[in-house]
Amino acid sequence: MSELEDDWSRMIASALEAARGSGRGDVADYLSLRASNDAIRRAGVKWLIETLAGLAAEVLWRDSSATIERIDPHSFSFLGANIVGTRLEIRRGVRCLAAEAGWTRTPTDGFMRGGALAIGRLSHFGMPKANVDLGLTRDGDIVDWVVLEEGRASGPFDKGELMRHVSIFIA
Repeated sequence: MSELEDDWSRMIASALEAARGSGRGDVADYLSLRASNDAIRRAGVKWLIETLAGLAAEVLWRDSSATIERIDPHSFSFLGANIVGTRLEIRRGVRCLAAEAGWTRTPTDGFMRGGALAIGRLSHFGMPKANVDLGLTRDGDIVDWVVLEEGRASGPFDKGELMRHVSIFIA
């Protein structure tokens, strides 16, 4: 967790205690939901970035020309919203597979569309048809990454799909 996220978590916890102490149950409920969603978002983004890095490292460990770089904090645009999070770049020669994932942090960033908790994107440099947008969604107690087409969920996204993107990258 970055220093900023750690500070944000402490501020939310402090505000939650103050709301409970002053009898503002509605504010306390909102802040509790916000803290819970932020924890889910962090875990989802961490899974996406770290799993991709692990898969790429496993495949490319013998290739001295390959590099893996993490950029944090990073922001990117998705359907008019500013998404703040992490970027992972896997490079080999002129090839690049980039993963971006995060969520809107402030009201000026816009809002998360389609009920997504977080947004992700996998981009293959020079191969736009292989790119994919992702959304972290919740259905009851189940939280999963899904493929987004035009901002709407169109199918599941899992570790096998990540490996497929690594395979496209190394082909």
